[in-house]
Amino acid sequence: MGGRRYDSAIMETNRLSFNDDFLYEVLKNRDGRFDGRFFFGVTSTGIYCRPICPARRPRRENCRFFASASAAESAGFRPCLRCHPEQAPGLTGASQEERLVALAASALQSGAGVKEAAGSLGVSERRLRRVFSACRGVSPVQYAQTFRLLFARRLILETELSLLQTALAAGFGSLRRMNALFRQRYRCKPSELRGGFVSDVPDVVLFVACRQPYAWREMLGFLTPRAIEGVEEARESLYRRVLSLEDRVGWVSVSYDEKKSALRVEVSSSLMPVLGRLIARLKRVFDTDTCPEEVSQAIGSMADACPGLRVPGAFDAFEMGARAILGQQVTVRAAHTILTRVTRALGEETPTPFPFLCRAFPSPRKFLEADETLLGGLGVVRNRQRALRALAEFALSGGLEPRADIERQISDLKKLPGIGEWTAQYLAMRALDWPNAFPHTDSAIKAAMGNRPPNEILNIAERWRPWRAYAAMYLWLNGREKAKGRGSAEYSGLHNHARK
Repeated sequence: MGGRRYDSAIMETNRLSFNDDFLYEVLKNRDGRFDGRFFFGVTSTGIYCRPICPARRPRRENCRFFASASAAESAGFRPCLRCHPEQAPGLTGASQEERLVALAASALQSGAGVKEAAGSLGVSERRLRRVFSACRGVSPVQYAQTFRLLFARRLILETELSLLQTALAAGFGSLRRMNALFRQRYRCKPSELRGGFVSDVPDVVLFVACRQPYAWREMLGFLTPRAIEGVEEARESLYRRVLSLEDRVGWVSVSYDEKKSALRVEVSSSLMPVLGRLIARLKRVFDTDTCPEEVSQAIGSMADACPGLRVPGAFDAFEMGARAILGQQVTVRAAHTILTRVTRALGEETPTPFPFLCRAFPSPRKFLEADETLLGGLGVVRNRQRALRALAEFALSGGLEPRADIERQISDLKKLPGIGEWTAQYLAMRALDWPNAFPHTDSAIKAAMGNRPPNEILNIAERWRPWRAYAAMYLWLNGREKAKGRGSAEYSGLHNHARK
C-alpha cells in the first residue's frame, strides 16, 4: 500500500467504516499511530489484540476487525496476554459526536450508569445509546461492563492488590460478581492470572498509555509555575498532588516512563475505592488520548516546534475556575501567591508521605462558608469573592460538569458575575474538555499574534478548527520560550499565516 494513501487513512480509523485490507496492513506494520483506534480478533485462537501486538502476524483470512475492545469481546474473543488490550490508549475527537462519546466513556469508566451519564452530559439516554453504538460498535452498558472486566484484569496483572480489593476498585459490587463474569467472558478464574491472593498492599502503581509523541517536559513546564503550595508539587520529572474524589482524600504521583511511552501513576491506598474514576480523570488532566497527527494537520507548521504538545486538563472544574478567577488581570506568580494563602486558610489538612504535600484544595462549600473579612485579608478583593461564590453555587448545581452542548454551557458561564470571555474559554479549554476553545482576549495570545484586534485574531484562528485550544498552547509556549530568549523560528510561520 502506498505511503501517502496509508497516511491519509489515519482519520478514518476513529469510525466503523474501516477498510479491512488497510487495517491488515496496519497490523502487519505494527503502526503505533493506530494503537487503541481498532482491535483485531484472530478466529483460529479466539484472542483479540492491539495492532502493535508483538506476536506473530495472523493470516488475513483469520482476522476480524473491531472499533473497540468491547466489540471484540461481544463477538466472543478474549484479550491477549502479550499486548494487553486493557493498556491501549483511549479515543478522543473534536467533532460533536466524538466528543460526546469520549465524555460518555469517561463517565462510564468513572462508575456512572447510562442514565446518570446522559443526565450529566445534558442529552437523552436514547441519543447517547444511538451515538455511542454508532461510534464504538457496542452499547454503553456493554462498554461499561467490558471496561470493568479489563480494568480488573489490569489490576490483577499489574498490581499486588488482593482480589477483593481489585473487585471493589474496578466497580464490581462483590468478588463473587467479578469471578462469575471472568468465568463467563474469559473462561478462567481471576486468581489463575496471578496464581493467588496478595493483601495489605498500601499503594498502587499503574501505567497509563499516551499517544505518541508526548511532550512531557512541556506539560511539566506548564504545571510547575502554577502548582499550589501544599496541594501540588512539580519538580524535575515528577508531578504530585493531594486529591479529593467523592469524599475520598489521598495523593497521586505522576511521572513519565519513556520506555513504556506511558505515565507512571502511583496512587495512595485511600483512593482505591475511586480508582477507576481517578484514572479516567488523570487521562483527561494529562491529555493522553489526543492524536498529535490530527492536531498538526489542523494547525500546520506551528506544531513542528514541539510535537506532541498537550492541553493540561483539570482534576476539579471548580478548582480550575477558582484559579482562573483569582488569576484574572494578574501574573501567574501573583495568582499563585493568593491561591496559596486561600488554600492554607480553607483547605483540609491531609497527611501524606511527602513533606510538601499536606492540604486539599477547598471545596465549593468552603468558599460559600468563608467570611468576607477572611477572604479580604487573604488578598481576594470583593468582586472576586462575589465571582467565587457564584461559581461555587454553579458547581454545586452541576453546572461545571462537561456538557454536550458546550456553546450553551459557555453562555451560561458568562452570565455569572466576574466570568467574561477569557475565563469562560479558559475553563472550556482546561476543565470542560473542549479542544476548540480559544481564549482570544488573552494578553499573551494577542502579543504572539502581533497585538491584532480580537476579531482579527478570531478570524485567523478559524483555520485551526477544531483544535484551537492546542493552537493556544503553542502560542503560550512560544511566549515562554521568547521570555527565556529562546524564541523558536518555527513559530514565525504563525505570522505568515496571519498576513495571508
